[in-house]
Amino acid sequence: MRRTPLVSAAIALLAPLLATLPSASATAEEPAAPAGPAFSLWAPQQVTGYAYRNRTWTDLGIRMIAEGAPLELWSSRASYDDPIQTVWRSPDGDVALPEGSMSTFSGLDRFLKITINPKKPGQKDLTMVRKGCLNGYSERVRPDAPARSPYPVGCWYNPYSLGSVQGIQTGWATPVLTQDRPLRIGPGRYTVTATIQPQYAEAFGLTPEQATRTTRLTVVKEGGSDGEGVAQASPVGRHTERPAPHRPTGAPGRTDTDGPEPDLRSLPAWGISLSPNGKYLRFSATVWNAGDSPLVVDGFRREGEDLMDAYQYFFDADGNQTGYEPVGSLEWDARPSHSHWHFEDFARYSLLDASKTEVSRSKKEAFCLANTDSVDLTVPAADWRPENTDLSTSCGDYSSLSIREVLVAGWGDTYTQYRAGQSFPVADLPNGVYYVSVDANPEDRLVEASTDNNESLRKIRLGGTAKHRTVTVSQVGVITEEGYGGVG
Repeated sequence: MRRTPLVSAAIALLAPLLATLPSASATAEEPAAPAGPAFSLWAPQQVTGYAYRNRTWTDLGIRMIAEGAPLELWSSRASYDDPIQTVWRSPDGDVALPEGSMSTFSGLDRFLKITINPKKPGQKDLTMVRKGCLNGYSERVRPDAPARSPYPVGCWYNPYSLGSVQGIQTGWATPVLTQDRPLRIGPGRYTVTATIQPQYAEAFGLTPEQATRTTRLTVVKEGGSDGEGVAQASPVGRHTERPAPHRPTGAPGRTDTDGPEPDLRSLPAWGISLSPNGKYLRFSATVWNAGDSPLVVDGFRREGEDLMDAYQYFFDADGNQTGYEPVGSLEWDARPSHSHWHFEDFARYSLLDASKTEVSRSKKEAFCLANTDSVDLTVPAADWRPENTDLSTSCGDYSSLSIREVLVAGWGDTYTQYRAGQSFPVADLPNGVYYVSVDANPEDRLVEASTDNNESLRKIRLGGTAKHRTVTVSQVGVITEEGYGGVG
């Protein structure tokens, strides 16, 4: 098991009356490139919010609408020593957004300025600047708009992510204001002005008038007992892929041995700390798939056993199955922090000394595969909208007779430091330099494009005394891990 993925998604709690939006004529399935700005900013005439202890949860109904073409942003960093670069893939070619537009992959920094003016005399205005994630919970607003959106739901990221994609489909709208925290206002009536910051308005071709919208906000006292924790829509989609109804028959192998394959890689260990008693070194680890095919593992239960035989399946570029290979087994893990099926030998965690000799190995040796972290959605075969993004979507329960676990291209599977086995005993180790090793596919059971990029090392130093141990973790490039969690 691992952390619940957190996303910087703009979640609509108060649905505006989108039927009032201006519609375009349905003259073609694919609208022509826009002659004007890349998108329009929209706000309802009025919106109602609900306050609990002077905290109000609302997205204010503010939307961005992609007009004549999709609004698509690609972001990447060349290495951990380099800043993130973002380009708008406009109909006329790539347009670079200003330097510093994204400090993390959680969205555009300082994108939207919100000014809240209370109607009641004597109250102070409230001004804030918020991050913008274009991958909100979007919706069609025109009858001629494409039926589906290819873009991710939420700005997922890991501190060591390498690339992301944000987008709004043509004729679709997405919330602008994220709801990771409430507005610090209580009951009353307000005038709200939302303005896209000048550097972004200029880059996207918006005039000051086009970049600003105003709405009337009425805040009433929340009647329930849990107003501060207003339920937010879950970003997790249900896992609909299912394994074959029966275990495979016939000889294992592939009809297309030169076809697409997954490519497992390890990110540097992160979130490294000592346990309160100083006896264990805790860490988080991510293994991701950079290949041109998903990693697909089916398990079929053995009669009367808490064990499944595991098979890796292979597919061509069109998604047609081309074969399978046995790759070990899945075991049922009954521990309270797990209670699901684990694929064995997916990764290995080791602590190495200064000579890079193993001195300790984590007890964590089996994994439930799920797409918990977007690592690089710019790789050619990346799946922008995977289904199994959470333990509940792919890991099964005790009654399961079969299971399919998938790690799609561009995504990683993260286990965090608070999970059982996600640590090394260090009480008897001397002070000095060590390396946390994260090794994907350690037994080479899985078929992948390359095994030369499976291991990552993170340098640390143990110090202090027996009663007060310390750990110093070397920084990787320009990456800072503080505040990791994926919210904008």
